[in-house]
Order: sequence, then C-alpha cells, then structure tokens
Amino acid sequence: MFEALLITQPESGYRCELTQLDEAQLPASGDVTVRVDCSTINYKDGLAITGKSPVVRSFPMVPGIDFAGSVTQSDHPKWKAGDRVLLNGFGVGETHWGGLSQMARVKGDWLVALPDTLSERDAMSLGTAGYTAMLCVQALQKHWADAGVAATGRPQEADYLKSLGAASVIDRNDLSAPGKPLQKERWIGVVDSVGSHTLANACASTRYGGAVAACGLAQGMDLPASVAPFILRGITLYGIDSVMAPMAQREAAWDALAKTINREQLASITTEIALPDAIAAGSQILAGQVRGRLVVKLKA
Repeated sequence: MFEALLITQPESGYRCELTQLDEAQLPASGDVTVRVDCSTINYKDGLAITGKSPVVRSFPMVPGIDFAGSVTQSDHPKWKAGDRVLLNGFGVGETHWGGLSQMARVKGDWLVALPDTLSERDAMSLGTAGYTAMLCVQALQKHWADAGVAATGRPQEADYLKSLGAASVIDRNDLSAPGKPLQKERWIGVVDSVGSHTLANACASTRYGGAVAACGLAQGMDLPASVAPFILRGITLYGIDSVMAPMAQREAAWDALAKTINREQLASITTEIALPDAIAAGSQILAGQVRGRLVVKLKA
C-alpha cells in the first residue's frame, strides 16, 4: 500500500483527498513502475486539486503533472529497476495518473533519464516550470539577449526578483491592458507565460530582430495583436509546448538545466512540503500566495 492524492467526482461533487492505494490499482496502460521520490505543485495541479478548471479528464485521477523517482519494475527495453527517471507532461495528472503519489505506472516512452548531477529534489525544484523555461531559452538562443526585465503582480517582490537576476522589475499591469500595436522598443527577447494583452504588448515592445517565446495563457488564450511588430521590426514569435515536446528536445533541455543551474539560487526559491499539505497548496498557488517552487516529498 502507498499514499496518494485521489480526485473523484461522486454525486456529492468534486473531491480531492489523501488516500491509500494498492499497486494493483495503478494504470494497466503503463509499462514502467516508478517509486516517486519527489513531485511538485504547479498552477495546473492547483486547478486539478481544486476543480476550478476542467483539467482532469477522467475519474478517478491522481493529480501531479511531473515527478522524479526510481524504476522498480519495467517491461520497457530502455529502463530497468534502479534507473533514476523524471517525467513532465504527456497528460499525466490529467488523463493518466500522475505524480502526487508514492508510486506511479507510466509509459516508458514518456520518461527522461534524471541527469547524474541532479537529485530528485533538484529536478522537482526545477519541475515543469524550469523545463519549460529552458525550452524558451533554447528557442531564444538564436537571438542576442541583454539584461533581464521581470514583470510581477507583486511589486513587493522586486528585490527578490533582482536577486534571481532581473536587472529591473515592472508592474504586470503595465502590460496586461490593451496597448498600441507598435510601442517603444524595450527588450530583445521575451519569455511570456501569460498570453492575451500581455503577449501582444510584449511583441509590440520587442526590439528589431528580437524574439518572443510564448509558453502559457494565464491571462487568456486570445492574442489581440497586429502584424506590425512582425513586419516592421522583423520579430519572431516562438510557440513553446512542453507537454508533448519530442524526447530529444526534452533531453536537451534537462541536460542544459543540469549544466547551468545555480543550486544556491534553486535552493533559495524552494520550499519542501509533505503530501498531506499538497491539497492546501493547490488553493494557495491559485490565490498567488506561493513564492518560488513547492517540492512535494513522497519518499518515506
């Protein structure tokens, strides 16, 4: 028996609770069983845990869109017992049981070998957020980049953001309202996880020949922009998909993270919680009350 969060949808309504499961209950469609050491709480996990958005597509469901751990049993030719692995995306925590559980059974084709220099905790301190950010960075490496600007809805966090490398910090309200189709050139490269007017304004403020990597839609799925920045300034808009990215791209991103990550900074932004605390954390991350990364420790 092992502990897991389990989402159900009984007649009384949507429910996420801590429960005990048996390995026989794990998805039969997987060919690799993993003892999960660490997972994390992402924004999408918060939506799944609270039911605030229809993230979960089938019930019952174990949430958790990523995890790191060790293989205990494998029918896949690439993996054997003892291999350290990690997983991001591929619908885990949405259509296939995910990582907020001490055990997981998934398809071996979804797994990435955990780099030797990263611990399971490191991997989940980075998590899907760090992996997606690296996909954005690798897309932008085709362009010159200069000192970074961070946008935040919490101006009191300016010093914290500067300690992580931002040269300046702006209020996200400066970007989230409708703006002119072509604005003062401000940056050469942008990573945007917001979409809608924020992405449109980011494109409108990008310097000649610059690029924008779009990886999220926190503000909305719409893009109320014009073609002006693309035609008159020759900017490039990259769409970044982390969920179904090809394995070679995933491996390259994790290899780059392992080689470049500042472990002191990573530790400074990471808070470790236990699995029973993950339910409350789901609501907190949606309310904007979480700073940095939450790692869920699952190994007993």
